[in-house]
Amino acid sequence: MNVNVQFREDGEIIKGFIEGEVDTYTAPLLRDELDTIRIFEGVLIELDLSQVNYMDSTGLGIFVAFYKKVLKQNGNLKLVALSSRLTRLFEITGLSELMDIESNKRVKTINESI
Repeated sequence: MNVNVQFREDGEIIKGFIEGEVDTYTAPLLRDELDTIRIFEGVLIELDLSQVNYMDSTGLGIFVAFYKKVLKQNGNLKLVALSSRLTRLFEITGLSELMDIESNKRVKTINESI
């Protein structure tokens, strides 16, 4: 059980890649990594969750807290490339109504049209 987090900044866009399991054991590490992001007005933070193979309620809580933090600074958060399982998790909790989320299927469709 491990989580790996990497970030790349490109002007007003910060792209993050999260890999592994996001659960009670790895959530503190993820929270610490997300806390290193410099949030400013107008920033777009795009987190790729395509390689997250498991997430529990603790992981959801980390993303909700980070979402609130980004909004408070007038930034934008987008979760991309979620598996169908993660997409379903965000849907049944109602978080997909609040957060900007693109499933893995949607991202593939966008990439194929380019």
